[in-house]
Parts: sequence; C-alpha cells; structure tokens
Amino acid sequence: MAETYDVVVVGAGPAGYVSAIRAAQLGLRTACVESGSYEGGLGGTCLNWGCIPAKALLESAALAHNLRHHGARMGVKPVEVEYDFPAAVKRSRIITRKLTAGVKYLLGKNKVEIVQGRGRLTGPGRVAVEADDGETREIATRNLILATGSVMKTFPGFELDGEKVIGSREALGLQDLPGRMAIVGAGFVGVEFADVFNAFGVEVTLIEALDTLVPLEDPEIGKALERSFRKRGIRNLTNTRVKELDRGSSPMVLTVVNPDGSETAEETDLVLMAVGRRPVTEHLGLEESGVELEDGFIRIDGWCRTSAEGVYAIGDVAGQPMLAHVGSHEGIVAAEHIAGVAKHPMTYGNIPSVGYCHPEVASIGMSQAQAEEAGYEVVTGKYPLGAHGRALTAESADGFVKVVADAKYGELLGAHMIGHNVSELVAEVGMARELEATLDEMVGHAHAHPSMAEAVMEAAFGALGRAIHM
Repeated sequence: MAETYDVVVVGAGPAGYVSAIRAAQLGLRTACVESGSYEGGLGGTCLNWGCIPAKALLESAALAHNLRHHGARMGVKPVEVEYDFPAAVKRSRIITRKLTAGVKYLLGKNKVEIVQGRGRLTGPGRVAVEADDGETREIATRNLILATGSVMKTFPGFELDGEKVIGSREALGLQDLPGRMAIVGAGFVGVEFADVFNAFGVEVTLIEALDTLVPLEDPEIGKALERSFRKRGIRNLTNTRVKELDRGSSPMVLTVVNPDGSETAEETDLVLMAVGRRPVTEHLGLEESGVELEDGFIRIDGWCRTSAEGVYAIGDVAGQPMLAHVGSHEGIVAAEHIAGVAKHPMTYGNIPSVGYCHPEVASIGMSQAQAEEAGYEVVTGKYPLGAHGRALTAESADGFVKVVADAKYGELLGAHMIGHNVSELVAEVGMARELEATLDEMVGHAHAHPSMAEAVMEAAFGALGRAIHM
C-alpha cells in the first residue's frame, strides 16, 4: 500500500468533485474515486442524468410550447411546428458531455487524482477500489469523504423495467415518445417531466398521493401550479394513490385509488416513476467501519463528520435536503474542516428549493404556517404577476411572489414564488436572510425596471402595508 493521501473522496458528483477540488486547493493531497455507474460518472447524476439534461429538455419544451401557443401573438407565426424529441435529447447530451469534460479538466487542473472504480472502506484510513476488470487497488488516507449520492427508487408492483415502467434516467434518453404517459409523483422531478412531455405532444396524467402538486412547497404554490398545468391540458390527480399496474394489457391499465376511496382504471402507454431517491449506502463497509446510519442516511454533524474518526459524508447520502447545491456546500465545509480553516458549520434553514417547470417554482426559509408555529407574529405580502410588466412582456403572467416576515422587526423569514424565471429571484431573498435584512431594507433598494426582481420588492412593499402596484 504505497499511496497515502490526505483526503480520498468517494464519488465525483456535485458534492464529491467540489469537495475534492477544495481540498486540493488547500494543499491536501487528494484523490477522487468514481465508479461511472448507470446514473453517474464524473459530475454525478446531476450532470449526467439529472439536473443538467433535464433543464436542457425543459428549455426545448419551453420553445416548443411558446411557438405553438404564443408565437402568433408575439409576432412570430409558426407555419408548422414539428416535434423532434430525439434532437432535443441529443442537444442535452452534448451539454452534458461539455460539462463533464469540464469537471475532469478542473480536477486535473487542481492536481486531484481520479481513481476509476468502486470504493469501499476496509479499515481505518483504508479504501479498496475495485475497477471494472475486477482488479482491486488499496489506498491509504488520513481522511475519507463519502459522497456516493443516491439512486432512483420505486415500490413493489412498479419496479422499473426500462420499457413500460421507467425512471428519470430512462426518461432523459427516450427516443420514441408514447401517446399517453402516467407520471407517479408530483414533486419537482414529476412536474418537470410533465412539463417536458406535455410540450412535446404527449397526453400526460400526473398522479400525486398528497393534496397538492409539489407538496413540500407552500400549498398556495401547488394549487397555482395545478391551475397552470390544467390550462395546458395536463391532468392532475391529487390525493390519489396508485394501486396496481397491468403491464400485460395493451395499453397498460393503471388502477388508482381516488380521494373518496373508489378505484379507477387509467389506460396508459408508459409509466414514469418520480417518487424520490434513496441513498447509496450498500457495499461501502460502513457497519464494519463504525459509520452509523439514521433513517437510511449516513448520520453527520454540522461539519459533515460521521460517527467514525476521520470519515465525513456529504451530499444525498448524508440526508435531506437531497439537492446538488447542498451537497456542493457540504463538500466545501468538509474539506475546509479537514484543512483546519473552516469558518462555519452547515446550516439548513436558508437553502433555496427550485422547480424548473413552467411556471417555475422557488422557495426559501419558512412558510407562513412554519413561522407561526415557531412563535412569530407574522406579516405577509403577496404580489400577483398578472399585472407585472416584465412577466407580461414574456407572455408569462401566471403566478405570484409571497414574502413572510416578522411583524415586530420586519425580518424576512421566507419567500415562496411561482412564475417566470423565479429560479433567479430566490438568491436575492437568500442573501437578504443571510444578512438578516428587513422588509424596509429590501424596499430601500431601487430594483431595475422592468425586471422580475421587482416582484420581490413589490411583495415586500405589500407586507409593509405600502403596496404600490396592487
């Protein structure tokens, strides 16, 4: 065992590769182990078969939808719009390859050694890496960072077969679109795929067991998204459970349990499961190494340390929220803690959550209900986009921006948005909360006009009882 590293990172997704680069920047001899799994490779699921290709397809979907439904009104009369989903997929793969090549370049630039294979703890400070050819290489390290990510999950009776029942990985590479698709789960993944396939002419039914679409968001957001989707012809079945699937029939028959307990047989050509992801913790030697789990995830503290000395965990494998930007930030915190230069531990109360469907959805901080439950005297401001100049010019006037604040001091507690480009607005609120800004400070800044960012200012004015444009 000739090689000894200061840091070995297992996994090269948004958490792992960022952590490896930061460790190397701090002068630590670093290696990054990556297996190149079905959903992964350099850049992880996010770059290869997740965030990035999904957003590429959403941009294609927006163009398809706007040409067909808004083109003539905007002065661009489409003589004929022809859908070419394989071309959209090809474009998404080109973008992915460019970004994953960029990850490889950045790792090399920072002198991080890339070790191809599947890593496993074999004892204190030891990692065995099994290559595709079965050859095993053992590496010694002073610190280990586990960033093994997550994989698609489903439940009995709806196992993924890659043909009739698929997950996000297969959906991102479809070459032949079905006439009808049932999407099970209306979280961000489900609603984004509903947006994409509806825009490309598929008859989409979106099924959610809870009361609203995007059920982890403010209920008003879910209801607004449901109205917008309904106008586009997407069927939304909320408070509805899937019971069984007859794969043998043609078309397939999906039995669902309605809110009143009755059952309905839904015909569909394809089922897309979007019911979440599970952490990759198997075959890592965790139990033998004293790494404890909690609710299936690796248990960590604010510095991303596990229960085993010298072992850290970051990203999806370390628990909720399972978001790429959370994993990247955890990776920086872990690397800086190892190097002895960490300034602050991880906190999770100011993490943005974004869905890139159309209209987009974004939130950060507390909802009104959460703030009231925490004991705050709450004031809110809600600004509709129906009369907002920049939204109207973009032919995207659905939605609103809602801010939640403390009535006594005006401290901004949270914001919840649905509408055009709100993914780009949530960072302003996040920074304001980081600096403990008040509503008065928010409206004290002259926002550019016309801009979507003005909607945040208008909502803050509303919370102060000084609304100008509503």
